[in-house]
Amino acid sequence: MSAATFAALLQGFFTDRLLRQMRASPNTVGSYRDTFRLLLRYTAERLGKAPSELSLDDIDPSLVVDFLHRLEAERGNTARTRNNRLAALRSFFRHVQMNEPAHALRCQRILAIPQKRAQKRTIEFLRREEIKALVAAPDPATWIGRRDRTLLLVFVQTGLRVSELTSLRRDSVVLGTGAHVRCDGKGRKRRCTPLRRDAIASLGSWIAEQRSAPDAPLFPSSRGGRMSRDAVERLVAKHAKAAQSTCPSIAEKNITPHVLRHSTAMDLRQQGVDLSVIALWLGHESVETTQMYLHADIGMKERALARTAPIEGKPGRFRPGDALMAYLKSL
Repeated sequence: MSAATFAALLQGFFTDRLLRQMRASPNTVGSYRDTFRLLLRYTAERLGKAPSELSLDDIDPSLVVDFLHRLEAERGNTARTRNNRLAALRSFFRHVQMNEPAHALRCQRILAIPQKRAQKRTIEFLRREEIKALVAAPDPATWIGRRDRTLLLVFVQTGLRVSELTSLRRDSVVLGTGAHVRCDGKGRKRRCTPLRRDAIASLGSWIAEQRSAPDAPLFPSSRGGRMSRDAVERLVAKHAKAAQSTCPSIAEKNITPHVLRHSTAMDLRQQGVDLSVIALWLGHESVETTQMYLHADIGMKERALARTAPIEGKPGRFRPGDALMAYLKSL
């Protein structure tokens, strides 16, 4: 296969497969783009060819496996990030398999590369007193402080993803009876999330102060444009550090925007909200994703344990009576 054909396949994958057929979100397109930029740089370095000169035959399963290993060994990527890169490559080679049957066997071998099992981390979240301290940290005497306080208040009540939060526009907010915010989540699924009275009051004052057009960003940057993900991460980190003076327990946690999303889910769960409702609230594709919040709060487990009766029996420990059994137990 010629280099031009390979380039056409890659371009067709993005323009036809991702954008036209799948209507992938900008975040997905950006993630896949970065994956192929890394792969083509690695392939060019290893084979001594410019990316535009590479053919599909140059990218074999062993090269892909070595590339994934390099992501972990040299770039410090986690298994989860490595799996995301592999998912992008799989999507491309499924596209190639459909359009170039002659390369079906090569594609099948790459599609057979397994994902690596990722270690499940303990979910970190903020408790109510910590959330209150964080929301109170911005200075309401300044424009940025009022913006940040309103943003944080909406953030911890709605549990939006960062991309969903920064995409909110003035007309995404409906105040009055049944007040809520509308957003387009993963898979272009639109959902509405209700607001409490404190968020309604703060948003009402903020919107009145801005007097912006309906399609203007709800939380603009200092230059008036849409805030970036990095800007939101810096904002959260800055106010988390300031909140430590009134709530020292915050210093023990690594607070990120995603931790605020977890905090929303855990607060709902602790109030007895059903997991299916929390899944709808957060925009999860499946309730199985929401199951992780069942394991996060040790307090809930302790309360469940308190309701059980102790088992009567003599304390003891199993001791194998056979050397081979002892060996197997020691593994």
